[in-house]
Amino acid sequence: MTQINPIPALKSSMAVATPDCAGCPIRHRAVCAKCEADELAQLEEVKYYRSFEAGQTVIWSGDRMDFVGSIVSGVATLTQTMEDGRRQMVGLLLPSDFVGRPGRSGAAYDVTATTEIVMCCFRKKPFEELVATTPHIAQRLLEMTLDELDAAREWMLVLGRKTAREKIASLLSIVARRSVLADQASLKDGVVFDLPLTREAMADYLGLTLETVSRQVSALRRDGVIQLDGKRKVMVPDMGRLMEEAGDDSDGGFLG
Repeated sequence: MTQINPIPALKSSMAVATPDCAGCPIRHRAVCAKCEADELAQLEEVKYYRSFEAGQTVIWSGDRMDFVGSIVSGVATLTQTMEDGRRQMVGLLLPSDFVGRPGRSGAAYDVTATTEIVMCCFRKKPFEELVATTPHIAQRLLEMTLDELDAAREWMLVLGRKTAREKIASLLSIVARRSVLADQASLKDGVVFDLPLTREAMADYLGLTLETVSRQVSALRRDGVIQLDGKRKVMVPDMGRLMEEAGDDSDGGFLG
């Protein structure tokens, strides 16, 4: 069974030292994935690392962003607050996901660290110049943006049409598959991962009650779809079965 071991994040929001690009765990999926050596050298000149503790705000909605970057390890949430104070979680940021938008001066959402996270950050203005002059960076950023759009459309189906059990299974499947990608492991022998959300946060994200989330998680465990070790560690013996419970096919797409 594949054991996912995320790299530890330092307990500070200050700049931190981490391995170079060659040893980066998200190198094959991040915004720099298609870069040649000279392009990586250019990115290196505007790059720095920061870490955030669980619960710490990375950026507030509307604040000016002087950086963009990728999640190297850990998980963050995207949250939007309405004028009357109501809040809604609108997305998860997992390893390799990009934070911030070139050409946009402010943040569109609150970004909050759910677990301890490490971010690979780029000074915004120099990065925008590199996007304009470096095709490999611009191409990869476009691909990631389109992937994000596809994920948002699929999530509309999850929230709008799936049953409570399918919603829970979908969320677990997404986190499991992304965890395996981050570790460059295989799904064949099952997956073990730490669930980055509390059940209260899962209920908020999925539009369910806390009682419904707890009941459906217990049902999936009772039926042998998942196994639980403590409050957060989830073991998936058969990813194919979990994706079937989510209404997905073996490739992770939705069944028609």
